[in-house]
Amino acid sequence: MTAARDATISSEKPRSRTTSWRVRLALLLLMAVAAVTVWVTNRALTDRFTESTRNRAELRLALYSGNLVSELGRHAIVPQLLARDQALISALQSNDFSLSTQRLISFVEEIGAASIMLMAQDGRTVAATDRNRLGETHRNAAYFVDALRSKTTVFSAIRSEVGSYRFTYSRRIVDTSGILGVIVVEVDLQKFERAWAGISDAVMVSDSTGTIILATESRWRGLSEADALQLQTPEGAIQRAIRATTDWTALPADAYLQGEAVMRLESRIPFQGWRLTSFTTYASIRERVNTVLALEIMGFAILLALAFYALSRRTALRMALFQRESAELRVLNARLQREIAERERMQETLAVAEQSLAQSSKLAALGEMSAAVSHELNQPLAAMKTYLAGARLLLNRNRPEEALASFGRIDDLIERMGAITRQLKSYARKGGDAFSPVNMGDALASSLSMMEPQLRQRHVKIARILPEQPVYVMGDRMRIEQVMVNLLRNALDATKSVADPEVEILLAAGETATLSVRDNGMGIKDFGSLFEPFYTTKQPGDGVGLGLAISSGIVNDLGGRLTARNGQNGGAVFEMQLPILVDGIEAAE
Repeated sequence: MTAARDATISSEKPRSRTTSWRVRLALLLLMAVAAVTVWVTNRALTDRFTESTRNRAELRLALYSGNLVSELGRHAIVPQLLARDQALISALQSNDFSLSTQRLISFVEEIGAASIMLMAQDGRTVAATDRNRLGETHRNAAYFVDALRSKTTVFSAIRSEVGSYRFTYSRRIVDTSGILGVIVVEVDLQKFERAWAGISDAVMVSDSTGTIILATESRWRGLSEADALQLQTPEGAIQRAIRATTDWTALPADAYLQGEAVMRLESRIPFQGWRLTSFTTYASIRERVNTVLALEIMGFAILLALAFYALSRRTALRMALFQRESAELRVLNARLQREIAERERMQETLAVAEQSLAQSSKLAALGEMSAAVSHELNQPLAAMKTYLAGARLLLNRNRPEEALASFGRIDDLIERMGAITRQLKSYARKGGDAFSPVNMGDALASSLSMMEPQLRQRHVKIARILPEQPVYVMGDRMRIEQVMVNLLRNALDATKSVADPEVEILLAAGETATLSVRDNGMGIKDFGSLFEPFYTTKQPGDGVGLGLAISSGIVNDLGGRLTARNGQNGGAVFEMQLPILVDGIEAAE
């Protein structure tokens, strides 16, 4: 049976390969038929819709031309009739124009003209439908001068200051004595521009010289066609037409297939050599053709989808098996990811615990080790030694009063040493001491007094910048002075290798009370371990690396922070920020 099954499988393999090639060939033929059908349909429908669009555009052009000629012909006879009106002739003869304006208004309502003006022999407007024009002088106007010289009606196209054109018919009025005046009838042709602008065409009318006198785009007026087509136009139907007709003569006949060309049509107007030109876009043609092509493509797409669906059914069982295996793999993967995430959380928790334990060990060792006592008592002991030497010298010189003053300072230092030893128990716990208002300026002065022997010995230049008003904080003055002394001592140690050592002390009051100690030493290289216990850059015997760690703990206990950075001109800058007291109310940053 196994041999029979193998033989069946081996016979199915060539059959499967033959079927696969047939299916592929059928799909290729279907795609080729689809491409040819779409191409033939596109060409046929494009030619058909283009011809219909051209016929409609020619019909509209003939309609526009007929309406324009009809409007001009209807108003051409009006000046001839008004030149024979006895009321107007009598008004010119008697110079009594009280009723002439009203008579012209009655005429303009009947004939539909834009305006009518009656001018005397000197060109002065004596009657007009627009009362604002009464009294104007048109002695040099073309329609007045040409009418005086001609025995017939004269047509004039005059460009106004705003760029539009005025179209007038004028005729002189005469009697037996000679020329009395001129009657001028203005024709409203701009209404055609407004009507043409409501369609998708761009239309222009040019006179015998090629100058555009009517156009759906106002910027065209007064220009030739070549100059007008170089202008940018606003959004809308005209913009599409002008953008495409910038150089329409250089485009091939089927350029509109890429949306870049328009149809240009021109006809002659039987009036003084005028020409009417229109530009029609091919957008509607493309839309109609694309609609049919979309339907064809959709039909072929459905056929291809059905073919692929039939092919996919053959692999349905295999895909189901793969999906089942994939689902099992996803379950295993999710379980593995949960285990990995749990292990990572445990490692992070362990790392945090180890860090906390190490920090606690450091703080416990800091409270227990006697090196802290040696570091904090070093400054008072050095000062006491200096004061004792000075008192001995004063006693030898028989100056006991001054020696007593030195003994008084030694007594203050002994009190400070006792306070330091009492404060050592606060390093291992937070808070617990009663705070009181502390004047930062007085605390700084006391700290500088303690450092006076070292400053005098090193010849360090001290610059102090203090505010005019006292700066108060809530805290322990002894501990604040302890921080100041540590910062000053670090500044002195940092300037040992400098030729002209300088230390600048700046006290500022804002949202916090900020004390800045700047030196001109070599600066700070390792900020990460700066406030760690037992970290020092000094030579063995010069320090144990506890000053900044103790100072940072004190400032934190007072609700502030101690920071360090390098200055712009070199050297280190330490800043102690404490909550400031404003009118007895603590304002923390």
